[in-house]
Amino acid sequence: QVQLVESGGGLVQAGGSLRLSCAASGRTFSSYGMGWFRQAPGKEREFVAFISGSGGRRSYADSVKGRFTISRDNAKNTVYLQMNSLKPEDTGVYYCGAGRTSRSSVMDDVYYDYWGQGTQVTVSS
Repeated sequence: QVQLVESGGGLVQAGGSLRLSCAASGRTFSSYGMGWFRQAPGKEREFVAFISGSGGRRSYADSVKGRFTISRDNAKNTVYLQMNSLKPEDTGVYYCGAGRTSRSSVMDDVYYDYWGQGTQVTVSS
């Protein structure tokens, strides 16, 4: 069982930055791939970024490439999402997920076995 707790959301003006954190419980954190997803009001949850257990592989949604950076610290059981040059369309609830199946794409939410409760990010224009 893995428990995930996100933090770091808030209200920021367009062009600003935020850093989200996702703290995980358990001793097997480094065996899990970690992803960030977001859900805007009235829309489906969408993939944002992924990082493999070792940190050697990263993937990003096209909409955030060059602006967002995912990283992890396995000693602290934490994954981060650094968000720069924020836009109003980045507004939503951001969720982190943990998974380790090889049967699904990391961009699909079915890959992930565990989810956090989410943290709200609001970008004003």
